[in-house]
Amino acid sequence: MESLSYNLFVVSYVLALAASAAYVALPLWPRVSYRAAETTTGANFTIAAKSEPPPLLGPFATFAGWLMLGALALSLVLRWIDSGHPPYANMYEYTIALGFGSALTYLIFERVYGQRSPGALLFPGITGLFTVSLVFFPQDVTPLIPALQANRILGIHVGTMIAAYSALSVSFVAALLYLAQDGKRRFARLPSGALLEEIAHRSVLAGFPLLALGIALGAWWANSAWGRYWGWDPKETSALVTWLIYASYLHARGLRKWRGKRAAGILVLGYAGVLFTYFAVNLWVTGLHSYAGV
Repeated sequence: MESLSYNLFVVSYVLALAASAAYVALPLWPRVSYRAAETTTGANFTIAAKSEPPPLLGPFATFAGWLMLGALALSLVLRWIDSGHPPYANMYEYTIALGFGSALTYLIFERVYGQRSPGALLFPGITGLFTVSLVFFPQDVTPLIPALQANRILGIHVGTMIAAYSALSVSFVAALLYLAQDGKRRFARLPSGALLEEIAHRSVLAGFPLLALGIALGAWWANSAWGRYWGWDPKETSALVTWLIYASYLHARGLRKWRGKRAAGILVLGYAGVLFTYFAVNLWVTGLHSYAGV
């Protein structure tokens, strides 16, 4: 079953590559096409015409994304059955789950807003995560360390953090596209600055309370596992700083009426905190949460 789970992940990786290529091609497709023509007198010349992506390219990107989710969901379920615990116990499992959550959240936003442009950034990022998992993180199923041997809270706490980071991933790509648009409509194939700002804000409204809940659940679990709710462990501290950055964004936007580049800049900074908490703390900073499995 472990082998089948791994093979399904490889299939998901191929589908992620296909979806990434299609999503990236949509905004980068040439806007002008040229073809040779001939006059009635036999003279040759070149005609320039407006060019658009093939009509099926967008639906193919979305379809490949949903197929990837299906294969990935089955891969995670099989690994859960084989290991006997939620598939969040090491960096290999967590990275796959984060890719799944980010793709699912994005596709929901795509359905709601009818915009595929954020996928041109998000799906290559997911593909990058999967590449790191395949190349650097061991995929063997190993027994849980004692601190993690609590399946219910492991699933709820880590699952909540994955959901939070997934929603914040959407806010990050929307903020980057907003900066690329300069808050206006610099590129015709990208959404307007106003729509990107709305997508970024709505995804933070989804991710921020989940991040707060995940931190609170972690504190409750820490009291059970280590006898204290909060110990300023590097992971705890980094997650708290990240939460404060997004709290600052909501405060500045709601009370200070910050909009535009300043708000987008805070979201980029907040996601840098997410990446630091996820990679740096797990891989290079020693602490009670060092469960990288590498």
